[in-house]
Amino acid sequence: MSQPPGGAPSFVRAWGDALAAVAAGVAAMFAVAALGLWAAGAGGLPDGAFPSVTAATVVTAVGGTVELSGDAGILGRTGAGIAVVPLSVTLAGAVALAAVFLLPLRHHAVTSGRGLLARVARTAVLWLLALLLITLGARHDFRIDLGDSLLGDIGEALDVAPRVGFRASLGPTLGYGLLWLLVLLAVAVAASRKTPLPSRLLRFQDPVRPVAFAMVVLLLGYVLLGLVVGLVSAAVRGHAGETMAVLLLGLPNLAWMAFGLGLGGAWDGRVPGTSLGLPMPKPLTAVLREHGDQPSTLTVSTLAQHDGRAWLLVAVAVVALLAAAFLMAVRSPATTRPWEHAVQLGAALAVTLFVIGTLTRISARFGLSLLGITDMSAFGGEVALRPHLLTLVGLGLLWGLVAGFVASALSRRIRRRGLAGEAGPSGPA
Repeated sequence: MSQPPGGAPSFVRAWGDALAAVAAGVAAMFAVAALGLWAAGAGGLPDGAFPSVTAATVVTAVGGTVELSGDAGILGRTGAGIAVVPLSVTLAGAVALAAVFLLPLRHHAVTSGRGLLARVARTAVLWLLALLLITLGARHDFRIDLGDSLLGDIGEALDVAPRVGFRASLGPTLGYGLLWLLVLLAVAVAASRKTPLPSRLLRFQDPVRPVAFAMVVLLLGYVLLGLVVGLVSAAVRGHAGETMAVLLLGLPNLAWMAFGLGLGGAWDGRVPGTSLGLPMPKPLTAVLREHGDQPSTLTVSTLAQHDGRAWLLVAVAVVALLAAAFLMAVRSPATTRPWEHAVQLGAALAVTLFVIGTLTRISARFGLSLLGITDMSAFGGEVALRPHLLTLVGLGLLWGLVAGFVASALSRRIRRRGLAGEAGPSGPA
């Protein structure tokens, strides 16, 4: 094995690069998850459960599965389930991992397909090992204290003290976690202008990279805008702890859903009348509580019934989309036709809104039935949020076609990449 003077062997550097990327991603996710849970009040969980809850949050952030279970003895039963992705944690890990993964590649003028696949494979091996350790730590059991009451005395006498717990499922966590990593690295390489592509993929550079970069900038821009709004809200209206919990755990959930709503999308959902420790903006909560146990439809118009400023979501979404489309157009070759811009952006936006809808769905239910005399909903409730995926995809395609064509026309007077003085079919570059 060749070794540069004073340097480490190439295989050591290669595995070191992979380890650095995985470590950066895991550290970022644990830091954001821990801070978010602490802000939400989880720091006071009994029996030293905080590290396990943090690990479970990281598991769900990469698409893993956390199973909730309960045991109230032979006369009792519990029921629970949760499916929600804390996208703040996801985004923090994705940005950190992708940035460190791409850094060594930017120092190369060219790269081979085999070399790129080897980098991905090394990163995947270490990522799966890290997920395995995180999954093993994402488990805990709690005893539910029924208090000083007749029901508590009966439960203690019959040894039916209810317990609830959670366990991260190893198989689904490793499977979805690997898929998460592969999609992340594919998007990172596709959107990074400074990362060289293998020769066989160069033909995809012009049609894919500008629109991929534009979509990444659009999503990150919405998160930054949501962060500013959240910080201002925390400073002006108070409730800093609750607001920081939202920002550190679910900011992209709300920000990207706001983008989908601004383009005309819709979600169905419900929130029980009692607080479940899931802080949400008041207009959003008001809409989801309107029909009690029956789902309510969340749109800009239904939000506006509780807060007229909701119509601003439409204006912000349109401006942001046109800015992203313009960015795509000016980064594309000068010979790209307007209809090609329209098709590229339409397809990319449809996929983006499909992903947003999939990642922002929520299903959280929990309850307790002791001695078979209490309905499970009496001790808990259900939070549900489900997107109209077909509507989102259709709107993404339509908005993308229009915005891509308009941005192409607006960018014709901007100097774009291509031969100097070259005139494409649509006119001068």
